Amino acid sequence: MDIKIQTIHFEATEKLQDYIQKRVAKLERFSDSIKTAEVVLKVVKPETAMNKEASVRLVVPGNDLFSQKVADTFEEAVDQCADTLTRQLEKYKEKQRNR
Repeated sequence: MDIKIQTIHFEATEKLQDYIQKRVAKLERFSDSIKTAEVVLKVVKPETAMNKEASVRLVVPGNDLFSQKVADTFEEAVDQCADTLTRQLEKYKEKQRNR
């Protein structure tokens, strides 16, 4: 799986990028058919709390799975996205089995 990380309006630290790589790579356990994962990080309003937005798009054959969350930290937002995508991958896998 190819993982692409894009940041908008800030530079991501090496530590943050490593965390995202590890967390998103764990999604591969649920489906071998994931081609790429596109992670977009954005600071919504710099002066407020809950201003870190993360969106993760997984490209799988015949479908794209997407999750977007806003939280206090990017790590928390990515975790929430990964949890949502885990459930989506399980549904996707179930649909593939029933075909």
